[in-house]
Amino acid sequence: MAEAVVPPPKGVPLHWKMAIGFVLGLVLGLLAHATAGADSAWVQWLAHYVTQPAGTLFLRLIFMLVLPLLFSALIVGVAEMGDVRALGRIGIRTLAYTVVVSGIAVLIGLLLVNLVKPGAGVDPVAAQHLLAQGSERAQAIVGGNLQKPGAMDLLLSLVPDNVIRAAGRNEILAVMFFALMMGVGLVLTKGNESTATFLRAMEGLLGISMTLIGLVIRLAPYAVFCFMFNLAALFGWDLLARLGSYVFVVVLALALHMLVVYSAVLKHAGWSPLDWFSRAQESMVMAFSTASSNATLPTSLRVAEEKLRLPNKVSRFVLTVGATANQNGTALFEGVTVLFLAQFFGIHLDIGQQLLVMFVCILGGIGTAGVPAGSLPVVALICAMVGIPPESIGIILGVDRFLDMCRTTLNVTGDLVLATAVSRGEQD
Repeated sequence: MAEAVVPPPKGVPLHWKMAIGFVLGLVLGLLAHATAGADSAWVQWLAHYVTQPAGTLFLRLIFMLVLPLLFSALIVGVAEMGDVRALGRIGIRTLAYTVVVSGIAVLIGLLLVNLVKPGAGVDPVAAQHLLAQGSERAQAIVGGNLQKPGAMDLLLSLVPDNVIRAAGRNEILAVMFFALMMGVGLVLTKGNESTATFLRAMEGLLGISMTLIGLVIRLAPYAVFCFMFNLAALFGWDLLARLGSYVFVVVLALALHMLVVYSAVLKHAGWSPLDWFSRAQESMVMAFSTASSNATLPTSLRVAEEKLRLPNKVSRFVLTVGATANQNGTALFEGVTVLFLAQFFGIHLDIGQQLLVMFVCILGGIGTAGVPAGSLPVVALICAMVGIPPESIGIILGVDRFLDMCRTTLNVTGDLVLATAVSRGEQD
């Protein structure tokens, strides 16, 4: 998978700039809430003419790029699975494991969010006020309506009759389905010059999209400041309490998946979990430090070969594909975040809508860039799908760096667990 080639900026690292923007916006917003109140004239003027337009511009840039990113990433991800026919059972087991374990990860997150309810308890009047404002801006950003579809409408909307129109209406599921079909078609017709040219074009589009998103993400510190000022001025100290509960739920869900699900898979593969984790710790530390699955891939390949002694034909295929397609931590994080924001704004999502979120998160785990903050565009897009103002992701941007490090650790560990499970019974 192509990686962003934007050179890292000199000076203060981006995540520290985001943390500074988060703290400044939070502190100034709390001061405005405590001294003037959300309804004061100058707070309303600042929000209407400065902070809201700046945040909306940031989100417009994100949404401008997220469709080409997901479209190309899904095609390339499925094409990389093209070795399914060549590798036979290895490819099939890899695909089955990816879908099942990612589904379990999202399910754990959704169960914990519904149990703990980290977003519940805020002032409903303030939440509805911000929701009303956010819905208007969300429609302007995504260019479509935010009505919740029925079950049959949702099923039919998965298959677009006109993919160009679906893309224009921002019908993300239809576009993702078309991208999956294109990837499957590319695999089945692989081997001639025309399809190879098309695949290179999709890899180029993916690389360009990731590079541009990397440039847009550099604006995130300023957007974080604007988002947090608006939210803190409106919600006050309630925001901090809810944010702490949200971080707790995400970390707890990631830990449960790591210690319970991965340990069960390793036991089934004939490994002692303690022995396995001690051998894989180098990759886990690298993943936590870089918050990038792609940047950790060389280390994971070496650990699989030297420490875990996995067959090269399995580990190289599984780890290369897994860096893009097997992102359990990302899928879990996206599901928890969407439901947390729904609770925060008092939006009830029924079982069908939560299953929709789960389905999109599993696909998002395949189509999410393996770079820092790569899942944020997907989260914003899912929010718009279920009627949550996409600018509400500003609530979590300030703590996302830490959560990104945690979920990337789960992603990379999951890739090595996948390689270990698939290697069972295989000879080098």
